[in-house]
Parts: sequence; structure tokens; C-alpha cells
Amino acid sequence: MPQSVLPELDELHRLIELGGAHMDTQLMCKVQMGSYTFDVLSVTMGNPDPAAPAIGFFGGVHGLERIGAEVVLAYLGSLVHRLKWDSLLHTLLSEVRLVFMPLVNPGGLWQGTRANPQGVDLMRNAPIEAKEETPFLIGGQRLSATLPWYRGPKDAPMQEESYALCQTVEHRLLTSPFSAAIDCHSGFGVQDRIWFPFAHTCEPITHLAEVHALHRIFDQAQAYHRYVFEPQSLHYLTHGDLWDHLYLLARAQHPQHVFLPLTLEMGSWLWVKKNPRQLFSRHGIFNPLIAHRQQRVLRRHMAMLDFMTRAVASHARWQPDEQERDLHHRQALARWYPELPHRKHKGLIR
Repeated sequence: MPQSVLPELDELHRLIELGGAHMDTQLMCKVQMGSYTFDVLSVTMGNPDPAAPAIGFFGGVHGLERIGAEVVLAYLGSLVHRLKWDSLLHTLLSEVRLVFMPLVNPGGLWQGTRANPQGVDLMRNAPIEAKEETPFLIGGQRLSATLPWYRGPKDAPMQEESYALCQTVEHRLLTSPFSAAIDCHSGFGVQDRIWFPFAHTCEPITHLAEVHALHRIFDQAQAYHRYVFEPQSLHYLTHGDLWDHLYLLARAQHPQHVFLPLTLEMGSWLWVKKNPRQLFSRHGIFNPLIAHRQQRVLRRHMAMLDFMTRAVASHARWQPDEQERDLHHRQALARWYPELPHRKHKGLIR
């Protein structure tokens, strides 16, 4: 396959080769695009013990948002090149499992579309319905694949790419007593946001206290960061959110485990503000087109991803106990859900 067809996939194969025995690679599915076939790959590094803390990094769910795939690839590349000399990295990898799916939707990346080749928005494709009103179209629709935010046919199986992501999370993350995931996107506002579930309801998640504790140590360790932590429901609700589906699956299958799925929403409007000509390019609305801005984005988010890896590996040092959970939960309600009563939420009952 010529390198110009899908350079992100070429880069992933190159990093897998460089990583050698440190990389456990699984082919999750194949996507056929005319005469081209693209692999959807899952790459694992670190401690293989199913009980080890684990974190997953995902990108390219929306093919138009290439910067998400590039951020995940940049972080994976940093780790691979450090394997040769960084003894502290080897110590870290002995304690934590890292899972990478940088190109969940290679067909969409190749086409330059948000949806996959079947016209389905993978982030509206899970079997979960919103409990409250969703915005027209944006919340997910079944009218037509020619319109954005198409969920796929009713009662049909999930798309292969969606199923591949879910299988990776279920087998590589949810077995751990403590795990997290970061799904990298772009295209929302002028600030970088870290969203946590839910997207299908305005109700808080069971592990709101853990999210608040993670937010606190992030503030302490990254004093000058510009990320906004918040539930996605503060902005809009959707049907079919994959991370809501996986969080609820984790609660059903492993009720004693903690799984924190996070979504990085890079503020792409800031790139457009600095270079208004990007408005005339569909790709430019969602990605930095100037080289030095792209490099700045990669540097900034790599630091955040590395923090998250260390936080998951060290979760026992900051994860709140039962007494602390109640305080964190009340503080989180005051911060993110001011209209709810500041009391112990029913979701805390395990």
C-alpha cells in the first residue's frame, strides 16, 4: 500500500515494528475501501496481568478529526523511542497496562468524513437510548446515512469499528480493578475540554467522586493547564454514546471495579480564530493546518496523556476511600451539578 494512502496507519505499523517484543498487537477488524484494505489494530504495552491497572488511548473515531489520531500516535511514538534508554519508563510499564487504538475509523480518515464508510457515526452507534431530550440530528438520528450523526439501522449490530473498540475495552481494560480511557477528538469551542459520562442522561455517574479526585490531582500537578473538566451532559445529550455504553457494561460485569472513560475535546475553534482561512476547508475546521500549531497541540496533549498514565498506575495513592468519597461527591455535585441536591447520590450504592 503506498505511503500516501493513509500515513497514520503507516506510522502505526512503523511504531509497532520499532517496539518489537514490547508490543502486543491484535487485528480487531479490516475495513475495505475499494482496492484498499485498512487494519483496525489494538496495541498493548506494559503489564499483561488482567488485574493490573490499565489505561486506553483511542483516536480517529471520527475520521474528519485527524488530530485525535495524531495525538495518540505521538504519545505512543514517545513511549516507543524511550524504551531504549528510559529505565523509569520500564518501571512504570511493569505496573500498568497501556492500550492504544489510534485509528478506530481508518475508512473515515481515508475519506475525510466524520462517519465510517457506511455513513454511520460511531459515537452514536452503541445500543443505548438517551433518557432525556436530545438536540435534533446532533443527538443521533436514524433518518438517513446521507445526514450527519447517523446512528445506523435500528436493532442492527454495531458497526465493525464500534464493536472492535468495545471488545478492546472489555478484554484489555475492564478486567482491571482500576482502569481509564481517553478518546481524543476535536471540534468543540475554543477551550480544551475533558469530558466524562454521561451523554445519555443528566444524572451523575457512580464514580463521580473518583473523577473529582482525579481532577484535583491534575490541577495540583499541572498548575497552569487550560483544560476544563466537566460532564458531557452540561452541553448536550446523545443517543448511542459508546463510552456511556461501556461504562454501564463495566458496572454490570464488574460492579466492584472502577472504570473512568474520558473524552478529550480539543478546542478547534481556536485554530480557526488564528487562521480564519481554515473555515474554507472542511479539514481545517477540525484540525490545525499550520505545522507549528500542530506541533504545539501534540506537545501540549502528550503531557496530559502522560499524566493520566501515571495517575492510573498510582491510583491507590489518590483514589478516595469511603469517607473521602462522600466529600468528593458533594464537592463534585456543587461544581458540576449545582441544580441537584448536594447529598449522597443513589449511584454511590455499589
